[in-house]
Parts: sequence; C-alpha cells; structure tokens
Amino acid sequence: MVTLTVAAGCSDAPEKTVVNVVPAGSLLGPMETMEAEYEALHPEIDIRSEGHGSIQCIRQVTDLHRDFDVVIVADESLIPDMMYTPREDGNGTYAVSYTPLARNEMVITYTDLSRYHDEITEENWMEILCRPDVRTGISNPMLDAAGYRGLMVLLLAENHYNTFGLFDTVISQNLAHKPVVVRNGTTAEVVLPETMKTSGPGLVIRDGSVYLLSLLEAGGIDYAFEYRSVAEEHGLRYISLPAEIDLSTPEYADQYDDVSVALGYQRFTSIGSERTGRPIVYGITVPTTATHPEEGEEFVEFVLQSMEAGYDAWPRPYSAMDIQS
Repeated sequence: MVTLTVAAGCSDAPEKTVVNVVPAGSLLGPMETMEAEYEALHPEIDIRSEGHGSIQCIRQVTDLHRDFDVVIVADESLIPDMMYTPREDGNGTYAVSYTPLARNEMVITYTDLSRYHDEITEENWMEILCRPDVRTGISNPMLDAAGYRGLMVLLLAENHYNTFGLFDTVISQNLAHKPVVVRNGTTAEVVLPETMKTSGPGLVIRDGSVYLLSLLEAGGIDYAFEYRSVAEEHGLRYISLPAEIDLSTPEYADQYDDVSVALGYQRFTSIGSERTGRPIVYGITVPTTATHPEEGEEFVEFVLQSMEAGYDAWPRPYSAMDIQS
C-alpha cells in the first residue's frame, strides 16, 4: 500500500510546460544564464534552447515546420524578410512583429597558436590575413548572419583604407566557385555562388560562427570573423576594427549601406536574398505557429529585461534612442 501511495503521488505531480527557443549561436552563452534564472523564478516552465545560425533559426520554423515558441536572430531584418511570409496552411504569416534586442560588433579573433599572433595589430591585420600561409575562418553566409557580415567587413575595409584585393585574396581565391563582385565607386555588391565550397587552403567555412571556435582554439585556423561578445565570452584575443567597418554604430549606417551580399540559394529569391550592410541589431519574436505563445511572450519579456541589464561578455543593450531612421 505504501508503494502504491508513493507512486500515485508521483504521477499527480504537475508536468512542466516546455518552451522551445531557437537562438542565434552567438547567444548560446547568455541563454544558459537566462534559462537557469527564468526556471528558478518559474519552476513550472522548462526552457529548451537549440542554437543555429540566424537564417537557420528561422528556417526551423518556416521550412522545417518545427515547434518553437521563441526565435532570436542576430539580424533583426531577417524576421520581416523571412517570417512575414504566408504560412503553408494559409493561416496568416509566420510572424507579425518582432522586438529589437541587442547590439554587437564584428572583430577578428585569434589565439597564441595563430600564425603571426605576435605581429598582428589594428593597423596591419589586412596584410596579415592576405599572407599565403594564413587560414581565415568565416561562417557560411547562406546560413548565418556573421558570415555575410564578415564579407561586408572586408568590403568596407577596402573602402575605408582605399585599398583593393583584400576580399579577392581572403575569399574569392579560396572558393571553388568565385563570387561576382560588382563595384561602383564606394558601393559594392557580392553575388555569392549557390554553394560555398572552398578550394584553397586559406579559407575555412563552417555553418555557424560558434563552430569556428574549436578550430581556432586548436590551431586549425589562425583567424576568424566573430562577434565581440563571443570573443570575450570565450576569452579569445581579438582585433578591434574601426567603427566605420565593424557594423556597430548607427552613425555609420549610410556607410554600411554601401555594401551588400546577395545569397546564392534560389529559394531565397522570394524572401529578400540581398543582405545590405547595416548596424548589428538582434531581433526576437514569437512565431504565430508557437504551441505556447503566452509562455513564449513572457519569456521574451524576461530576455529583453536581462539583455537591457548589460552583463559582461554579452551583446550590448539595445537602445531605440540611437537608431537613425
């Protein structure tokens, strides 16, 4: 009888509500903290996160039709471009709104194992990356915002320093199918091939920027384009870039707008395949397909408050005050 009583008591315990979250990979560290804090405040909730590159985050909902209650991406413009689109079941669009969440900046990360780590500076990093024995890592721009932003940094650097050949040496010469670069004065558009397959030893591509970290730390690559928060979270050395090219500052929005990257996948043509340079702003939304939309909205509010608090090694807080219309 005692055993039966205990078993019955266990079976009557309320089940936790699972809230599924798909965040950009650069937020995996902060998400661990937020999950633990939120679950401590709401023991009836189980937050489950699965990180991807930002484009892949959205495709989990729109293409793969997986059950996620919250989507967080590192490029806010992806949400209206990819989620304000008709659902296959005809019930409206995949999202109807989003909230800007945080800011970041692009840096060049490296370690003590990197070739020329004792030489590289904020002044000579372009020359170092162009050396024939240097291996540079980027994330796949077809899948991840950090990938196409890394390409934008190279294009902006050519404008800023009035020098050309950087993009060609680091990127084009190491790809099996060459991208097309169209320049007109200070404006530049890169049209990517449909497959980002490397053919040279100087470039390594991974699906998401966080997947470059193990290679970097093991000496498999020398340098990688990453977000500053990721570099700081993992204790990596990094080169800070001028605000004119690091995609961090609304003041330079018009300058960033001079460069763009056209994604090569044919399926992107209907959802805005051209990514244009703009200040880095993360976005968060609850999809209309969410199983637990109310719980999702409550967690979104908690995330917004947490990001606004401004933890060390997190993307910096977003402020609507400094956005230029």
